[in-house]
Amino acid sequence: MWVLEWGGTRVQSRRVRQDEAPIGWGGLGVGYELQAVIASDGVLRVGSREVPGSQVVPLGQGLSLMPMTDEVFDAVTDGSDGRDLGFWRLPGGFDSLLAQWSAAGPIAYVEAEYFGGVGEQRAAVWADGALALGPLDEPTKKRFSRAVSPISQALRRLGARRSLGEDEFEAVGLGRHRSNEDWISSSAC
Repeated sequence: MWVLEWGGTRVQSRRVRQDEAPIGWGGLGVGYELQAVIASDGVLRVGSREVPGSQVVPLGQGLSLMPMTDEVFDAVTDGSDGRDLGFWRLPGGFDSLLAQWSAAGPIAYVEAEYFGGVGEQRAAVWADGALALGPLDEPTKKRFSRAVSPISQALRRLGARRSLGEDEFEAVGLGRHRSNEDWISSSAC
């Protein structure tokens, strides 16, 4: 199984040395989990108004995220199996709502799960009312460049820009918190 590191570099080992751990993780044994909708702050705030229990948390570069909590999941699911696109926690029928919201601007649904430097990411982007990118579950690599993780690819499609030595994931601040609960707690402050 291919494994993604924080910067999107592919490794095939199930074990990652301490010096290879993703930036900002502080070592092995530390987990990271995210299931969220990401879009420009305005697009996400307007769309989330119709979702009971939703919370919008600002990121960098004008983007915000809405963590997929149990309450949000229950509010947006139509009861069907939402795994058609291969996500772990995408509510059934929610992709149709995301497509509607994307008429106002591109919107992404992302999932990441890591523990001890080992894990996976998935991402998809809707724009102009339709699926525009993905679903992605593997990094892409262009000739003479490093691999780009699925979430960084989605963030690029949303307009995020990276600086030298970082990817879009880091550039917008997705490494600030390690779980949906942490993101929600940060929005209450």
